Amino acid sequence: MAEPFIDRKITLHFQGDWGLANFHRVCGWLCQEIRARSAPGSRFAIWSGSGGADAVHAVLAHDVDVAVMTPTAALGGLGAGVGPLADVPGVDQLRALGTVPQRDRLVTCVDAALGVSRMSDLAELMPSLRIATSPDNGINLIGRAAHRQLSVLGVTPERLREAGGTFLYAERPHPSIDALRDGAANVLIHEAIMVPNWQRITERREVTYLDVDPAVAEAFADWHWPTATVPNGYLPTLDHDLTALEFADFPLVCRADLPDDVASMIAWCMVATRSVIEGQYRHLPPERSQITYPLEPKAIATTPIPLHPAAEATYVALDEDSRAVVP
Repeated sequence: MAEPFIDRKITLHFQGDWGLANFHRVCGWLCQEIRARSAPGSRFAIWSGSGGADAVHAVLAHDVDVAVMTPTAALGGLGAGVGPLADVPGVDQLRALGTVPQRDRLVTCVDAALGVSRMSDLAELMPSLRIATSPDNGINLIGRAAHRQLSVLGVTPERLREAGGTFLYAERPHPSIDALRDGAANVLIHEAIMVPNWQRITERREVTYLDVDPAVAEAFADWHWPTATVPNGYLPTLDHDLTALEFADFPLVCRADLPDDVASMIAWCMVATRSVIEGQYRHLPPERSQITYPLEPKAIATTPIPLHPAAEATYVALDEDSRAVVP
């Protein structure tokens, strides 16, 4: 497939993260590569966001053209009309442009002093629980998943507060992780398990990692949201393969009416220039990287919702080209 060029001025609005994390890097990479292959005078902007349901809302409201979000699991049930985003107006017009692969899990970790070994034990200790996670505010998908998990266990916000327990809310993972390490919280439900904060979680206290309760796994299966494994030893003092909720990958979403040449260009750049974004992470071991390199074209082209047709056609053409190359 020939290198593409958009021979007209374009203006594209992307939405990333809070401003200094992985989604903004992905957006900056694509803006740079598309700009180099677009008519002079083309303009590109990156808006800050939360990386959750707000990405979908912004795209469908025509506030931005492309948004990055996580996890793919939150989109998995849209085809069946289920999941945390199923009731978003106009969601049938949502399309994917590709996926940036990233391994992550939503892990439940508790202060060992609580003496619990199962998630179901938490409901008996509500008066003493101080739970660090993200808010369930209709935007944050970490908070939405954490609260659904707790609700299945019988720990609703209302019951927790009536019992004397508390939530400690933060949008980003680092404050919540540090809250358990420092003793402000005694329960942590969060993701970003590759970041250094998780490796420091046992500095001041012993912790226990809780496997997903079967009832929780069943509730999330209704959303087409799977569980996954955190390998033995990946987190400090983790002495078994831990079953946690899947929280992997960064899908790029757009509307069905995104111009074909733009959708095709984005797909081409995600495959043909992937070494550019990989270079931002190669100082980290792949299993500790916030983007899991090397990026594989088939994984990039695998999405939980239908691809924009022009992006899909581009991935097919690139795959055919790669198969035609004689070693």
